[in-house]
Amino acid sequence: MAMNQDNMEEMFPVVDEEGNITGAASRGECHSGSKLLHPVVHLHLFNSKGELYLQRRPLWKDIQPGKWDTAVGGHVDLGESVEMALRREVREELGVTDFVPETLTHYVFESARERELVFVHKTVYDGEVKPSDELDGGRFWSLDEIRQAMGKEILTPNFESEIQRLGWV
Repeated sequence: MAMNQDNMEEMFPVVDEEGNITGAASRGECHSGSKLLHPVVHLHLFNSKGELYLQRRPLWKDIQPGKWDTAVGGHVDLGESVEMALRREVREELGVTDFVPETLTHYVFESARERELVFVHKTVYDGEVKPSDELDGGRFWSLDEIRQAMGKEILTPNFESEIQRLGWV
């Protein structure tokens, strides 16, 4: 399968707002406007200087191409726990395996296309970050730089609302 598109047949769990699995549906079904609630994981990766790593979304993505986004974000696949999905996504997206995640919160994110139950984590990590070919690179940002970029179509709206929710900006 070409890497430069998402696999619409991939199966995701369908959950209630507490994360209990109630069924299953394909990526295509979940992103079609059906509003089937499905779990995703986010990791905010800080270095010890307090800077936050952001990834740049590639231009081929169907959602928010070219914008800067949370260091790691990905879907929980059918049969995976939140922790398993988080570790898989962090390895796949950033090449990082030796990190200690701290769970911050979970909330329901709704857009015109979908509803996601977002499990938010953070970690402090000073090792090497090797963004995958599926990303358009990434870098560390100071919180000041992030504040200055807010509302200017540079960052994804999802990222902006999440860091406001967390009280970081």
